[in-house]
Amino acid sequence: MARSEGRSFDFLDESHIDSSLLEIFDFDSPKQYIKTETDEFSAVCPFSGLPDIAYVKIEYFPTGGKCVELKSLKYYFVSFRNVGIYQEAATKRIYTDLCSTLETDKLMITTLYNVRGGFQTTCVEGSLD
Repeated sequence: MARSEGRSFDFLDESHIDSSLLEIFDFDSPKQYIKTETDEFSAVCPFSGLPDIAYVKIEYFPTGGKCVELKSLKYYFVSFRNVGIYQEAATKRIYTDLCSTLETDKLMITTLYNVRGGFQTTCVEGSLD
């Protein structure tokens, strides 16, 4: 029997995701399309306690007259690192927090998670319409 069989790791709950880290700056160009991407997103699978690593693409139009400051976005993403949250819920949470912060509904979040158990998962939340 493998020693790792049935092992699980401790993780934090979703209350540790800190959307207050998100900072914005004024930007008046509602027709400009903005895309920012990273492959450095991680959270924890609440089923196994193992890390979920993902590429995240954020696309939006700053119709609310605001842009997200990238250093603050990085700190916000780091707040997910030890949180147990399902992949689909993480995508929705990023969408909800950014939608509120940027005051725009022209926002789309795409997460592409590393293969786990032979499955590759892509989640998309929002719309640019």
